[in-house]
Amino acid sequence: MTDDALAHALAAYAAGLEAEIALLTQLDALAIPRTEASGATDIRALHGLADDRERLLGHLVRVEHDLKPIRASIAAERARAARLPQFAAVSRRHHEAAELVSRIIAADEQTLAGLHEAETARRFIAQAIEAGGQTLAAYRKVVTPTVSSAALIDRRG
Repeated sequence: MTDDALAHALAAYAAGLEAEIALLTQLDALAIPRTEASGATDIRALHGLADDRERLLGHLVRVEHDLKPIRASIAAERARAARLPQFAAVSRRHHEAAELVSRIIAADEQTLAGLHEAETARRFIAQAIEAGGQTLAAYRKVVTPTVSSAALIDRRG
C-alpha cells in the first residue's frame, strides 16, 4: 500500500469513526432516561428506549461493517501509518470511541441491575399481597358466622 493509499484509508477511517462516535453519543444519551425508566419500572418508556437503542445499534453495526476492512489495512501497515500526520488524531478518536463504549456498557449493567431489583421488589410485593390475602381469608372464616351457627342462635333467642 502506498503512502497516499494509506493516507486515504486513514481519512476514510476517521470519517467512519466520526459516524460511530455520533451514534455512540446518542446511545450514551439514552442511558439516563433508560436508568430513570428502569428505576420507575416505566415499561412503555423502556420499550421506546429499547426501540431507539436497537435502531442506533443497527446503524452502528453497518458503519462498523464498512470500517472493518479499512481498520485491518491500517493495522497491517501500522508502523508506516503512525508516521503520517493524521494518525495521532485518528488514534485519539479511536480511544474516545472505546471510552464511550465502556461508559455505555457500564450504564447497561446499571440498568440491568435496576431492572433486577425492580423485579425482585415486584415479586416480594406479590408474595406479600398473596400472603395477606390468605390471612384475610382465614380471618374471614373466623369472624363470619356460618349459616348453621346462626340458626342455632335464632332458635334459642
